[in-house]
Amino acid sequence: MQQIEFLNYPSSAPAYQGPEESVSQGPEESVWGFRIDGTDLRVSVAEATRALWTQEGHEQTPAERDEFLLTQHDGLSLSEIDDPVRHFLGDPDPEFANSASGSTVVLGCSCGIWGCWPLMARITTAAGTVTWSAFRQPFRKQWGELAIGPYVFDRAAYKTALTRPVRLTADPLAVPD
Repeated sequence: MQQIEFLNYPSSAPAYQGPEESVSQGPEESVWGFRIDGTDLRVSVAEATRALWTQEGHEQTPAERDEFLLTQHDGLSLSEIDDPVRHFLGDPDPEFANSASGSTVVLGCSCGIWGCWPLMARITTAAGTVTWSAFRQPFRKQWGELAIGPYVFDRAAYKTALTRPVRLTADPLAVPD
């Protein structure tokens, strides 16, 4: 079984001022993040999408590509997830779910608007386990299921980690200035 750490850290997303919204998450907003077996989930997503982005022909230097891959996602805002235990046990509010695929949003876009570029996964629970599988990017259906997971967690350890997130003072992937 894998080990999960739930993280709360300040978002590095810029504050968003939209035509119908005042301010969305910004640097003062904390988000949910994850480390699975010590690796930030965004690192796993970067590796799983590297070849897919390359196939789309985006012109970037290797350094730009690496930065883009690692920053394509950010965590979900703490203020947006009303009941994190329910959400991360696979029973999210309808706006964070895709009923057709049975998936839940686990990461949002780095711009601060989670629905702009969400990462979705199927979260299933059993008596003693919680499984994250079938990771997908809903705006790239042609990518299919990403080569991430499945991750199987001990349910008791998972719930303990979820209810006692590691609180960080900065995004764990942020590069110091």
